[in-house]
Amino acid sequence: MRIATWNINSVRLRIHHVLRFIKEYDIDVMCLQETKTKDEYFPIAQFIDAGMKYCNFRGEKSYNGVAILSKIPIKENSFELWCGLNDTRHISVVLENKIKIHNFYVPAGGDEPDIKLNEKFNHKINFIKEMTQYFNKINLKKTILVGDLNIAPYENDVWSHKQLLNVVSHTPIETELLSKLIAASNWVDVGRKFVSKNEKLYSWWSYRNRDWKKSNRGRRLDHIWVSKDLDTILKSFLSFKETRDWEKPSDHVPLTLELSI
Repeated sequence: MRIATWNINSVRLRIHHVLRFIKEYDIDVMCLQETKTKDEYFPIAQFIDAGMKYCNFRGEKSYNGVAILSKIPIKENSFELWCGLNDTRHISVVLENKIKIHNFYVPAGGDEPDIKLNEKFNHKINFIKEMTQYFNKINLKKTILVGDLNIAPYENDVWSHKQLLNVVSHTPIETELLSKLIAASNWVDVGRKFVSKNEKLYSWWSYRNRDWKKSNRGRRLDHIWVSKDLDTILKSFLSFKETRDWEKPSDHVPLTLELSI
């Protein structure tokens, strides 16, 4: 089974990219973030035509939005309202094979890394804390968590650890909270299982860099985690950097996980 996650930065604008990726890489389950569209405008028919017959999505106009598209039947779907807001940042499904998938779009947090001066950053911190509490309460079995978590937790998840310590997404308060979330529920960080922490690993490059490839100032904001019981059936993890060169691309690239199921 091959699962992909991608912050697509508008599903209607870039549906041709998603459909191309699903076809070229034989994706069984496609998880999207920042779909940026109300549910009535979500292009479900095109995904069904592409073989993704089972779809669950939550969206809103211009912001946020998450979706899970699957060739495997979806037996259950649900979502949580985080920090008391109905802002379409989470969705979950249980597949026919009993695998549960959580898809998240964590708040970016604004520009100022100060919970007192920046409400957006405070929201982000509280969101991660709520995630930790939530997963501490449930029995994690056959569970996969994917999404744009908007935090690059390790030194080689950013182009310059020293220069980004005061930049939102790599500040100590964020990286420590994310590490606690991973440890509290014994998640397996799939990216860092397959790629050593000594090696650079990115999933996002800013639009502000004219030549993103030459400057290579990336960050690993997108993640795939699995519950410990799935660790032994992990086959591969891949980051598709080439999609950043597609016409009018997302600033994020897709990640895939393959499991022996």
